[in-house]
Amino acid sequence: MRIITGTLKGRRIQIPKTLNVRPTTDRCKEGMFSAIEARKYLEGASVLDLFAGSGNLGFEAISRGAERVLFVDSDRNNLKNIEKTAQKFDVADQIRTHCAKIEDYIEGPAVPYDLIFCDPPYTYPLIGKMIDRLLEGSWLKEDGWMIVEHDKHHDYTEHPHCFFSRAYGRTTVSIFTPNPEIFSPDND
Repeated sequence: MRIITGTLKGRRIQIPKTLNVRPTTDRCKEGMFSAIEARKYLEGASVLDLFAGSGNLGFEAISRGAERVLFVDSDRNNLKNIEKTAQKFDVADQIRTHCAKIEDYIEGPAVPYDLIFCDPPYTYPLIGKMIDRLLEGSWLKEDGWMIVEHDKHHDYTEHPHCFFSRAYGRTTVSIFTPNPEIFSPDND
């Protein structure tokens, strides 16, 4: 898996076979970041990467100008690999890691972020509750975005805070914001 563009362009994230992760495909990641860059600046952004896995999305955000990323995952081995990758990429001062179940972590005190990535397992039963908790719990800045990867069995196009949804193969990317009227087609 490689970083697509930016300061880390072409760098590869090594994923040991012992890790239990489902990395975002390059095609999906490219589409996701194209949607972000069409309407939002990453320069100086604060990012929360939930279900961080390999760290693929957070490292892509750093490469494209994000100032800092907090990677949260329930598997300590995933976080150790992220920390190792950050050292290798010379961006260790821009990251933090936290080991916790996501549903427990988001019940804690909220810190508002510019961007939240959520890439839960497709079978994650609490995806709807997680989305609502993050939107209601002051986890996003007023113009912040939450980007959720999910399967075709979930459809958030009618969710009042969802303003973008697109399928990339078997993965769908839906983007939510506390203030979707800012990003409505009438304001483009």
